[in-house]
Amino acid sequence: MPAYAIVHKMKKTPKIPEATITRLSLYCRHLDRLEFDGHRLVSSEKLARLCQVNPAQVRKDLGYFGEFGVRGVGYDVGDLKRELKKILAVNREWNMGIVGIGHLGSSLLQSPIFQARGFNFVAAFDVDIDKIEKPLSCGLIILGVGELKETVKRLNIRIGVITTPPAVAQTIADLFVNSKVNAILNFSPVQVHVPSSCRVENIDLTIKLDILAFKLKHELGINPK
Repeated sequence: MPAYAIVHKMKKTPKIPEATITRLSLYCRHLDRLEFDGHRLVSSEKLARLCQVNPAQVRKDLGYFGEFGVRGVGYDVGDLKRELKKILAVNREWNMGIVGIGHLGSSLLQSPIFQARGFNFVAAFDVDIDKIEKPLSCGLIILGVGELKETVKRLNIRIGVITTPPAVAQTIADLFVNSKVNAILNFSPVQVHVPSSCRVENIDLTIKLDILAFKLKHELGINPK
């Protein structure tokens, strides 16, 4: 076995902290860049520095899933990236449907980031009759939400994305759940609730701004004019 090879012994693990999953995604992103730049090996110290965490945290996060790398040598960049993509289940394609084709929804559909990571928008929906049946620059045709259930089944949509006004976000979440969508990414500034058969990530940008404002004042001593 080469000195740089991954030693990966999968083991039964406890529930993985969400913060660890977030960091795995971050590690994967930096491993992509390292591989693109021609790096073959990376140490936990360097990976930690790139991700702005402690090296012990890197080793702990990876330790949930087995043994990686060789002590004193480091990790094979390509092998570790492939293992993390397998763990994160981003080594396959995921079909997504989006409801709410306003400014935010349109921007998400035009972004190349999702497809590059294997997340493909295959359907777009809206309730505005003036938008329905209009073509989008990404190649999709806007459908009415009345077609959502049949479309989810026909296109094997696993992830629903919500970019609607907050007043209708829960209704759309319920519609996704009733259509057997397994996960929801909600950009509406209100938390939606789903049963245990579905997973949801609420992306509330106003909360992120509140956190930034707090840090500006209490950590950097900056106040608005």
